[in-house]
Amino acid sequence: MTLVAVVLATAAAWLAGPFAGSPPGFERAAGSRGRVRRSTWLIPLGALCLPLLLSGRRLGLAVVAAGTAYAVVLLVRRGRAAKAADVRRALVVEICEALVGELRAGQPFVSALDRCRDLWPALDPIVAAARLGADVPAALRRLAEVPGAEGLTEVAAAWQVSHDTGSGLASALGRVAASARARQRTQELVRGELASAQATARLVAGLPLVSLAMSTGIGGHPWHFLLATAPGLVCLGLGVGFAFAGLLWIDHIATGVVRAGA
Repeated sequence: MTLVAVVLATAAAWLAGPFAGSPPGFERAAGSRGRVRRSTWLIPLGALCLPLLLSGRRLGLAVVAAGTAYAVVLLVRRGRAAKAADVRRALVVEICEALVGELRAGQPFVSALDRCRDLWPALDPIVAAARLGADVPAALRRLAEVPGAEGLTEVAAAWQVSHDTGSGLASALGRVAASARARQRTQELVRGELASAQATARLVAGLPLVSLAMSTGIGGHPWHFLLATAPGLVCLGLGVGFAFAGLLWIDHIATGVVRAGA
């Protein structure tokens, strides 16, 4: 069991690692996607190795532990990804407002964009495209594919309209910034309303542990039933599975609602 615990802990740290302190940008997002793709073969491989190391009740415990570890890592990873996306959304709003200020101060677009790069280093490809006279809207739309940076598609549209019609870019970006700021306030309100539902779901998921502790305190032996008998292992696996499925479903609903308002 010690070997299995070490393997599970290593896999959990490896899977959670891509989002630890992750700055927004192309490289981090690409690296995260690569590690997630590699996890699709790592986890089945580990599951196939378990019967070679364990058998009987220990195998059942290892399977439940592996499923629990993966579910915890998945929840943590999704939470960190959502926070990183929120940071990017706030950065997009700040960049729009900074661009408007620079342009209204008389700065050319390339210089204004170059100064905004200090707020978000991921703008390097956009600045390079602007300096070389390349397709700036296409570069902006590529960066908008990163979760949380969707607002850059409006910046690309404003730049394209201004370039094609000769209208003022500052006024167009001003409207984009105002729209992005209003959308950000709406999303903050929605997240505040959803926070209570998510907190309630976590509380409900943790109530079985309280019940088990109370049962142990009055002389019962629930842990022996759950960990040392075949029916108990089945109940433990189903309980843990349903608990994490509920948490993931609530998280999925919340993410969808926030994304719909983006």
